Amino acid sequence: MNAPRNLVEVRDLKMHFPIYGGFLRRQVGAVKAVDGVSFNIIEGETLGIVGESGCGKSTCGRAVLRLYEATAGSITIDGTDIATLSAEELRKRRPMMQMVFQDPQASLNPRMTVAGIIGEPLDEHTDWSKKKKLERIYELMDAVGLNRDFANRYPHAFSGGQRQRIGIARALALNPKFIVCDEPIAALDVSIQAQVVNLLEELQEQFGLTYMFISHDLNVVRYMSDRVLVMYLGQVVEIGDSETLFNNPAHPYTQALLSSIPTLDPDRRTEKPPLAGDPPNPINPPAGCRFHPRCVHAQAICSQQMPVLANTAHGQQVACWMHVAGSAHGLAPAHPSGVAPQGVA
Repeated sequence: MNAPRNLVEVRDLKMHFPIYGGFLRRQVGAVKAVDGVSFNIIEGETLGIVGESGCGKSTCGRAVLRLYEATAGSITIDGTDIATLSAEELRKRRPMMQMVFQDPQASLNPRMTVAGIIGEPLDEHTDWSKKKKLERIYELMDAVGLNRDFANRYPHAFSGGQRQRIGIARALALNPKFIVCDEPIAALDVSIQAQVVNLLEELQEQFGLTYMFISHDLNVVRYMSDRVLVMYLGQVVEIGDSETLFNNPAHPYTQALLSSIPTLDPDRRTEKPPLAGDPPNPINPPAGCRFHPRCVHAQAICSQQMPVLANTAHGQQVACWMHVAGSAHGLAPAHPSGVAPQGVA
């Protein structure tokens, strides 16, 4: 049996957006949206990315596909560091990596028919005949559950769920290996979110896809993901197997994040607010651990030195001084009485 292969390897990825000010419009700072993120995605798996709004998860997904030009870092997909490719070389690699966007209405050209939208990648990257392209368009419509009779209709004639299916069909047109799903159900009615999630699962099994699944819906992330990466203020604070991370969250931020999940179980409810305060300014993040201003377990070292990812007893990796150095710095392990970890109902 072959060992699992990393399809995606990201090392020290940084995405800083410059800020200009003054009469001469000089750079006066930068928003550190993604600041030194590293992770792998194994071929055929789904890596979930979670965190508060503004933590950098969507920016990270776009930078991984080079929809943004990364400030620094390497992005290796299927053995090629795409961060170093020229525009023409990158274009040749585009078929293997695609994206499903959050808002299906905004991501579809209202002046193009369904057939035109789904077939646009084929026009750009193949020299197929019109007949062969149409056959492929029909195959894709069948795969995502769209009636072939809809091929000549325009996006405005469809529901949000149907428009997202069109976007998924377009992403599949060139047989990609890797797809970034950026909040793919956030703009959809709750009644059809499950249909799209199930469709993504079915397509993954059918075509052997690898997903980077970005979402703020923790229940969906737990259901979809093999592993989960937790981001806070542009950095990774915890990464691990989905069930392990949800059942035994190690980082105080992960614990607080999971405690925000609504539950009907009285044993899982907490009297305290799950997470106090707002994230610090990404232009000027705090020194040391970026979560320390909001952490009930913060000690002196937390504001002085940034922790590195360290292994926990349960197998995940966590960037927290409680796990990096333990008793060497006088830190006690996290306790449920502080920031309460909660499971998913």
